[in-house]
Amino acid sequence: MKDEITFDDFQKLDIRIGTIVKAEVPEWSHWVMKLTVDFDKEIGERTIFAGIMKHYKPEEVEGRQAPFIVNLKAKKMGSEGDLSQGMMLMASIFDKSGDPEGEEPIFLNVDKKVPNGTKVT
Repeated sequence: MKDEITFDDFQKLDIRIGTIVKAEVPEWSHWVMKLTVDFDKEIGERTIFAGIMKHYKPEEVEGRQAPFIVNLKAKKMGSEGDLSQGMMLMASIFDKSGDPEGEEPIFLNVDKKVPNGTKVT
């Protein structure tokens, strides 16, 4: 098994459901999409970059809910130094070669619409 973490490590992750209210492809990007995600009043809106551009169009993801890790340290992205303020969780299907370029990201869906900011436990 790959690097195991303890239950205490897992509990440090703050995973929340958010709604993608805006999705766009930055001019400098060849693989990431810039998402504006609403997590409601407690957390507010966040900018989160996701490597989904090769598989989804912005209009296909706007309005969708997904789980995001919201307590990651912000990371600079691209030539303009935009900050990614979290990480979207997705399933990854690899082509038969196992090449990361062949990875297909699949949305993790909730059964029904939940309030933005709902904690995933």
